[in-house]
Amino acid sequence: MKAVGYTEQLPIDNEQALIDLTLPKPEPTGRDLLVRVQAVSVNPRDIKSRQVFSASPAEPRVLGYDAAGVVEAVGPQVSLFQPGDPVFYAGELQRQGSNAEWQLVDERIVGHRPRSLAPAAAASVPLVMLTAFEMLFDRLGMPQQSTERAPTLLVLGGAGGVPSAAIQLARQAGAQVIATASRAESAQWVRDMGAHHVIDHSKPLVAQILELGIGLVDFAFSTHTTAEAWAALAEIMAPQGRLGIIDDPEPVDLRLFKAKSISIHWESMFTRSMFQTADMQRQHEILNRIADLLDQGQLQPLDKQHLGLINAANLRQAHQLIEGGHTIGKIVLEGF
Repeated sequence: MKAVGYTEQLPIDNEQALIDLTLPKPEPTGRDLLVRVQAVSVNPRDIKSRQVFSASPAEPRVLGYDAAGVVEAVGPQVSLFQPGDPVFYAGELQRQGSNAEWQLVDERIVGHRPRSLAPAAAASVPLVMLTAFEMLFDRLGMPQQSTERAPTLLVLGGAGGVPSAAIQLARQAGAQVIATASRAESAQWVRDMGAHHVIDHSKPLVAQILELGIGLVDFAFSTHTTAEAWAALAEIMAPQGRLGIIDDPEPVDLRLFKAKSISIHWESMFTRSMFQTADMQRQHEILNRIADLLDQGQLQPLDKQHLGLINAANLRQAHQLIEGGHTIGKIVLEGF
């Protein structure tokens, strides 16, 4: 089968950093689905994996997490899907990725694809929506329906994939959403995602939050946590607020949040699959819920830029764009 991967860790401007490969077609066992991949999207996690996971000519590494495709065959223990089902999913860290014509994936982390979306649009959704959903509702415990008083959510780094998903999910749940953006294009994007207020993360945050006149923040979700942002969060969050982070900030002082009894939560979308947790099938349920919301028009996909076929040259370009740090929404590729 055709695939894209690497056999040595190289800078992305090197033509050998990602190469076209021919690999054996895998066979499903256990609860595996064998999926014929139709489209993928690229995430910052792809770049991190390329930089930290070793590979060799004897054992090339295939990257890719987000995918949309069709189930071709199933393992003997599969009960949630059957051949012919259109699916979407975000994959696992410990297995070969979606940048291949066929991929094995555990059915417990796969959802039925939204009926209203083409494969490329569907592929822009799983990783970021799962991350945002798990953070907002499983980790932070934000209400999933409107309450008498709408909670406030601050999203730091609003134009990226995960923040874009979080803004939509929080808005759909009835929260009042504040997002950050520093460029006109990204500010317009987060407004389009549903943010009620947009502030500039390149300027002091505390004064901007106070000027909104809506009080202190109940929930905060930081995807890019600088030292300045960390200190500001301690000031602008409400007593007994809840803060979620997904990046890897430099060592931070938790004592700043003690007086207000603010709880701090980590989210990694891969935790459930990596540790085979008892609630691993929760991701199947979340993806099906997200598919329903997409089909109802209450959420929108995040496919901002389409780079063409799934091949090494186009994936190198996608990695370069993400490493540049100014992408909006998601980059998608489709077909081989």
